[in-house]
Amino acid sequence: MIKKYKRNPVPYSLQQVLDYLFVLIGAFFVAVAFNVFLLPNNIASGGVAGISTITKSVFDWEPSLVQWGINIPLFIAGVLILGKNFGAKTLVGTVVLPFYVFLTRNVAPATEDPLLGAIFGGMIVGLGLGIVFKGKASTGGMDLAAQILHKFTGLPLGISLAMIDGLIVLTATIVFSVEQGLYALIGLFITSRTIDFVQVGLNTSKNVMVITDQPDQVRQVLLKDIDRGVTVFHGSGGYTEEDRKVLMCVVGQGEFSKMTQAVKQIDPHAFVVAMNATEVLGEGFKK
Repeated sequence: MIKKYKRNPVPYSLQQVLDYLFVLIGAFFVAVAFNVFLLPNNIASGGVAGISTITKSVFDWEPSLVQWGINIPLFIAGVLILGKNFGAKTLVGTVVLPFYVFLTRNVAPATEDPLLGAIFGGMIVGLGLGIVFKGKASTGGMDLAAQILHKFTGLPLGISLAMIDGLIVLTATIVFSVEQGLYALIGLFITSRTIDFVQVGLNTSKNVMVITDQPDQVRQVLLKDIDRGVTVFHGSGGYTEEDRKVLMCVVGQGEFSKMTQAVKQIDPHAFVVAMNATEVLGEGFKK
């Protein structure tokens, strides 16, 4: 008799509320980091925030107004040109981030050291954006500009975004100094790493492929001793053209050494390939 287990997902309405909370909370972190770390130290690490940092220094324009003035037209252009609905959550992020920047504009800077500003500003911006992405939204801005550039030029989306951010950093280098441009690059790098950390966390696993002359024995060890599932692929050697079984098993970081030792005890000549696996979903891992 097969037992059916009922899943208990978060109700749709509650999930929608949580998504909007993620957008509101994440945007607040980004705004605070901008006013406390980045703007006081003239660190224009890409995006609309970077543009508003430059215009604040050159023209003394209010950053929140500049961000509204860029974000809202870009959102409208994205809807018209790309022909898709970006969703209410992204619209909320597009509008509320400059609003938070305006509310926190008088908060005292945390440091006057540009290196510390780049490091901690980049970390908190990454934390905020990671939370926004958890809500399945974005804060608009240069993300939409990159998608428009991608549509008209055919350039990969990642390259399009890197080109736009690179142009902003280059402008900051010209307006401020080469040193400020380097600080901006540091902030941009730390932001991207922090977003990855928020999205994936520390739960990095290993996706292990095992090619062995003792596939059945190794499979039993993985199933019983390591207590992990195994997928068996059927392949053939490129040189020998012999049919072989390839075992694939995903294990936690702490189980990897135990697994390799167990495999080597059975077959010292086994060929083992391990790759990092993130965001593993399913039985024995994240539900």
